[in-house]
Amino acid sequence: MNAPFNPRVSLRDPFSAFLSDLDSEDAARATAGTLGWPMERIHNGGVRYAIQTLAVSSSPSVLLVDLSEAADPLEEIDALAEVCEPGTIVLTCGTTNDVRFYRELIAIGIQDYLVKPFTEQQLHEAIMQAQLQATDARGREETAKTPHVQAAVIGVRGGVGATTVAVSAAWAMAESHMRNTALLDLDVHFGTGALSFDIEPGRGLTDAIENPSRIDGLFLERALVKAGTRLGVLSAEAPMHTPVTGDGGAFLQLQEELRNAFPFTVVDLPRQMLIQHPALMQGITTAIVVTELTLAATRDTIRLLSWLKSNAPSSKVLLVANKVAGGALDEIDRKSFEASVERPIDIVVPIEAKAAVQAAKLGKPFIEVAGASKAGTALGALVDQLIGEEAAPKQNGSLLDRLADFRKLLKVEKIPPAK
Repeated sequence: MNAPFNPRVSLRDPFSAFLSDLDSEDAARATAGTLGWPMERIHNGGVRYAIQTLAVSSSPSVLLVDLSEAADPLEEIDALAEVCEPGTIVLTCGTTNDVRFYRELIAIGIQDYLVKPFTEQQLHEAIMQAQLQATDARGREETAKTPHVQAAVIGVRGGVGATTVAVSAAWAMAESHMRNTALLDLDVHFGTGALSFDIEPGRGLTDAIENPSRIDGLFLERALVKAGTRLGVLSAEAPMHTPVTGDGGAFLQLQEELRNAFPFTVVDLPRQMLIQHPALMQGITTAIVVTELTLAATRDTIRLLSWLKSNAPSSKVLLVANKVAGGALDEIDRKSFEASVERPIDIVVPIEAKAAVQAAKLGKPFIEVAGASKAGTALGALVDQLIGEEAAPKQNGSLLDRLADFRKLLKVEKIPPAK
């Protein structure tokens, strides 16, 4: 089994612990080291310190909290729930060894309770089991609410703005529709996916190409660069003297891991990659073909649509005409273009030169800067088509939600303070 990783919840620290004794801290550090997690998030202090800290910082994916010094553990858990972000896996520990106490904690949303002293192995097993249960539950919820979307954005020619569309689509999914999203930029040498967010690309993508066997959930957790609370970017600026070799297996494995980890993935797919690695289209649910109204682009749109029909028949195709000036300013008018490619254009994105320049200067996605302009509205409509017309699913099942439900339905009588 791969190490715990769940970016469906949030791109955030994998682990934090708030413990009241040195033995528990040592066990937590040993477990974090085994899982490859940073140890600087292991704090000396119990549940009250956890509440104070998480009130002003993001919650981790896995949280371990010591209840041994709490006068009223359930009341403290109630306060903790108010500062925990949805989806946080909460484990607790303490000195109380009572089945009733354990059941009450589980009922209000705590994944597990460890009686102190606990060992590294016990904590490791508790984390793995809690991650497995949470992943299965969220997987069932996501499958029931909405199918996975993995969209490939392909430019018919260089300069048509495929990366602008890919970056805008990924940002809008994450920020406007509140969906956990990954952006995979497969232009290994000249990709601008990370540059569009003004972030460093890191070595994740190049490491994946060099060592495909390392690709798993933990690898993704380390390789993805945060571009927002719900958006992770995997991009590269590989040296020009380092050619990309291999059969594309690393790219396929990356796509598969992202598909397992994120409900929405946008792949910025250079058209040359289709020739070299046609298998990359196997898991793509939607192919976004980005073109412009020129003679050369018309020719290449015809060729690319034909290729997709033969090699990716199960992928839905959306045709996007980008940087459209309108009228006589376009090399070919829309009617003639559609007649030539024998299908209508799905989305027309008007040219917005000032917004494009401003986005580049600020290091922000074009759609964020373009806002309510015609171009921004058009890109927003593209994302709406990608995710469908259903309302964005509410993230539930959090500790706070379950605690509220439990209080309402069962009206649990508080237990006496642990002695």
